[in-house]
Amino acid sequence: MKKELKDAADAVEDASNSRALVIAARAGFAVSGVLHLLIGYVAIQLAFGKGGQADQAGAVAQLASQPQGLLLLWAGFAACVALALWQTSNAVFDYGQLEAKKKVGKKLSAAGKAVVFAVMALTFAASASGNSKNSGQSTSDFTVSIMKAPGGPFLLVVIGAAVAVVGIVFVVLGCKASFKKDLRLPASGTGRSVITGLGVVGYVAEGVALFLVGLLFIIATVSARPQESTGLDGGLKALREQPYGVYMLTAVGVGLICYGLYLIVKAKFARM
Repeated sequence: MKKELKDAADAVEDASNSRALVIAARAGFAVSGVLHLLIGYVAIQLAFGKGGQADQAGAVAQLASQPQGLLLLWAGFAACVALALWQTSNAVFDYGQLEAKKKVGKKLSAAGKAVVFAVMALTFAASASGNSKNSGQSTSDFTVSIMKAPGGPFLLVVIGAAVAVVGIVFVVLGCKASFKKDLRLPASGTGRSVITGLGVVGYVAEGVALFLVGLLFIIATVSARPQESTGLDGGLKALREQPYGVYMLTAVGVGLICYGLYLIVKAKFARM
């Protein structure tokens, strides 16, 4: 029985390292990059008073409105599924050579990324099948339902704190350029500088956006107004209402575009 389980695990690991899955996973990075480009563009529009939904669902909706939009949606779905599977494989099979503490951290990080890409895949599928829903309203409904459950407010604060901490981690990774160890950078000095610059600005902007989302979760829970927890779109719109918010939101939008460009570049240079 143990031998059969080991053979099955080996077969799964071999499949996860197949050339086809790796190519599809790289496409997943590119798809995520395109979504961030669209989110950044909408964020800049919001800064100047134009409407739009600055989150993944809004970006997917923009893709759906393009010629051949349905094909683009299903292609995005397939790419994100492949990347989710690849990250799941990393969480299960990889990092065995690392010391225990680092191994756990790497595996948890890969598992978290797998969940993110799985959610992105579901967003593509929902939009392609015509079942998409305003993500801000979905987030609000989610927080309201948890708020009513036993221990719900505490759980929401924990979720908000976790998202905010992830945002801080992104900022630190950006400032330290730690993301470079996940890349096979080109030999050209100019190319390396451009990719590093995109990564630094992009990681910091993504971190700021995530921190705002987490902060909104906490504030809405503490003030007993869970309907105000409206995800990334709500966080960016709340940023615009602050002093100098137009400039800060524009900067975040530009940063998200940089992060999108970085992810597109990562599709080619990522260590897989």
